[in-house]
Amino acid sequence: AGGAALAMAMGKLRHALALGAVPPGVYQAGGDVRINGKPAKKGVELKPGDVVTTGRDAELVVVVGKDAFLMRANSRVEYAGDAAQLIVSGLRVVTGALLSVFEPGKPKTIRTATATIGIRGTGCYLEATPAQTYFCLCYGEAEVIPNAAPDRREVIVTRHHDHPITIGADSHSANMMAPAQVINHTDAELT
Repeated sequence: AGGAALAMAMGKLRHALALGAVPPGVYQAGGDVRINGKPAKKGVELKPGDVVTTGRDAELVVVVGKDAFLMRANSRVEYAGDAAQLIVSGLRVVTGALLSVFEPGKPKTIRTATATIGIRGTGCYLEATPAQTYFCLCYGEAEVIPNAAPDRREVIVTRHHDHPITIGADSHSANMMAPAQVINHTDAELT
């Protein structure tokens, strides 16, 4: 039932975004979702410096500017940017999973414990732990820089989940940047 409700909410969000009729802020929060330690409420806008956490079985759909995010359970995401102008220019995904669709022409940076990812108007999904980041560039272009070996940076361009990877924390591992399979996200959620 929760999956069906989320699919319906994402469909409404997609339609509203296409019409330019979605105001920034929390669109849907299910379960224990907190912004700066306080329960998330529909319509609350995220700004630079905000920390969002989701508990077990929780999920958040939020619009920040013209970017949309689906944050999964057991996640912690910190929003970064220009606090004076309230512009979010990046995210730090400490742990957990995040599906994101970014406005074209507005570069963003996603940081995890193992990678720095430069986004250039695209859709992506990632799962982060202290030891590894799973990253699927669903479509578009991104520059992936392993924190342990910045010289192994890679520019990825895809049309449809063409090049998912994992980025590890150990620069001496043969699997530090390794091909992966598409996991835990769907085209319907991305749309």
